[in-house]
Amino acid sequence: MRPVVGVLLAAGSGRRFGAPKLLQPLANGEPLGLAAARPLVAALPHSLAVVRPGDRRLAEGLSALGLEIIEHPGAVRGMGGSLATGVRAAGDAGGWLIALADMPWIAPQTIDRLARALAEGASMVAPLHAGRRGHPVGFHARWRPSLEALHGDQGARGLLRRHPAELTLLATTDAGVLLDVDRAGDLRRRPGRSRTKTVAAGDTPNRPGRYDPFR
Repeated sequence: MRPVVGVLLAAGSGRRFGAPKLLQPLANGEPLGLAAARPLVAALPHSLAVVRPGDRRLAEGLSALGLEIIEHPGAVRGMGGSLATGVRAAGDAGGWLIALADMPWIAPQTIDRLARALAEGASMVAPLHAGRRGHPVGFHARWRPSLEALHGDQGARGLLRRHPAELTLLATTDAGVLLDVDRAGDLRRRPGRSRTKTVAAGDTPNRPGRYDPFR
């Protein structure tokens, strides 16, 4: 199978945060967006980041970590277009693992397990923690036309809803798969890390949490 490519969605405006947030420091001093990118590129050396045009400091930081930088002029119109741009830019990939730049506490081992599930033939894959579907979410290459057709605020959540039998869930004790930075106080979190294990999709209910990047 062709390699799985990591796609970091880093073109958001930070409206709910109240200001651009991806360069805000976490408790350990590392900028949020770079902390989210680090485990992704550790597990998937071929990763790219979709950023807003002119976001030079963020782009430089992500590039220094080894991510390919893709500017998306239409980022202001919603996450769907950013996701489509990332998938399109990844070229002839075997699949994509879609990660968010405001979720910095996911263990690289979790990302590696998700990527390996795709490489082994999973159609869609996501982590499951405490009965809730988390992120990142992976898609096999067969979903490329559907993903490239996304636009505006239309995300990939619809694909997951329409094709629940296609989704493989990886049960995990890695709480980072559910934790994003929505407010300034969230930057001070220090969550722990743990391991993942595979379960059948039907064994545990797939209940999306409050935060879903595919909105």
